[in-house]
Amino acid sequence: MKAIILTTAAALITCGTWAQPSLAEDVTVKLWARADRSGPLRAGNIVDAADQLNRAFEAAGSDTRIKVDLIETNAAGFDADALDLLKAHSVGDGPDIAVAAHEWIGTFVEAGFAANLEDHIADNAGLYADIIPQLWESVKYKGDRYGIPQDSEIRMFFVNNDILRKAGKSEEFISGLPARVEAGEFTMFDWCDLAAEAVNSGAAKIGWVHRPNVGPDFQMAMASFGIDIYNEDEAKLQITRSGLEKYYGWLKYCVDNGSLPADMTTYSWDSTHAAFRGGDAMGKFHGIWNVGAQMESFGLTGPDDYFNKLTWIHAPAGEQGGQPKNLSHPIIYVVGDTPKKDLAAMLVGLASQHVPNTAHAVSTNHTPINHGQTAMPEFIEKGWALIAGTPMLKFAEFMPNHAKIGQYNAITYTGIQAVETGEMGPEEAADMVIEELEVELGDDVIILD
Repeated sequence: MKAIILTTAAALITCGTWAQPSLAEDVTVKLWARADRSGPLRAGNIVDAADQLNRAFEAAGSDTRIKVDLIETNAAGFDADALDLLKAHSVGDGPDIAVAAHEWIGTFVEAGFAANLEDHIADNAGLYADIIPQLWESVKYKGDRYGIPQDSEIRMFFVNNDILRKAGKSEEFISGLPARVEAGEFTMFDWCDLAAEAVNSGAAKIGWVHRPNVGPDFQMAMASFGIDIYNEDEAKLQITRSGLEKYYGWLKYCVDNGSLPADMTTYSWDSTHAAFRGGDAMGKFHGIWNVGAQMESFGLTGPDDYFNKLTWIHAPAGEQGGQPKNLSHPIIYVVGDTPKKDLAAMLVGLASQHVPNTAHAVSTNHTPINHGQTAMPEFIEKGWALIAGTPMLKFAEFMPNHAKIGQYNAITYTGIQAVETGEMGPEEAADMVIEELEVELGDDVIILD
């Protein structure tokens, strides 16, 4: 790592990769980030990277020093923050580095804010060689990478093993479930049948629960039915009527067989969490950050206890022989297309190394961005759940890098509500959703069939 930093410093000194300051003048890099107490190292690791680079400059005999001007916003969420950033950029006050949700990449590129990082990544391969390959998909727009993954996560299906045991399932069945899901042998319909069996046997009061409001989690279930919601070549959202009908048909099947509450979309988050953590529901799909609360609710003391009690699986395939899916929603670093973009990119590269990223990951329950982090002592000691979740990234889907994905999710959710409550059948719901997508999104959405 020391060699990388010294080499980086030397390259910056000799090649003049930003507007050169006068002798001994400070170079200020503007960093934009939400004031997020749950993830302070997203910005903090950039500040630390500047400190490391300054020590390297000193060792190399240079008087140049890097200062980070941290612009902390009070935006309520990443969407609001992205809109504020775009406003700043439009008046010439954009930053050199921004912390953002990955789905805004396309909008940043079209607005002229985000720098293309393909040459930087190729020229500094040592900084990025260990990044988990699937994560690169989250920062691509029209085939090129315009960001660096800052963290990752896994959203999956949780299963209560004790309920399966009460329902008469063997240890062999329970331990073999993840492999059957990965092989495409255990489908989404099998999931609902298993949950219904748990209810009918008296082992569970509720079969399974999902999030009670609009959100990205449903994308992994849609993907299980072959719904690819993004056309990368045209940078547009897309939908297939036949896929929607299958997806909504599955939800109806689950309600009809008693495994999914018909009023699920009226639940609060508290009641949704309580259904699973209280031991009433056999299954739930949500995210890996739930592990801590699950440990506390079930009175578990460590990984052996945890995985005896609970099993993780991907969203199963929609049909036999298909591929399972899960969802990851990385936060990323975006480098502004500014005169200091080369220096800014180097700071991002240094902040993305194993030690700083691990400090963020284990303190915020995020899976790592580099393969090697899972072998680090701090990860082994504090991040056993994150280590266990990292292999699941090979089946990860990502939200499209499109500004209107929030509207898209909200519209498709109306179909979920209509089907689960019995207001509409799957075909009628699919028709309604497609009509709304065409009206609300216009040319931003492609109707495939």
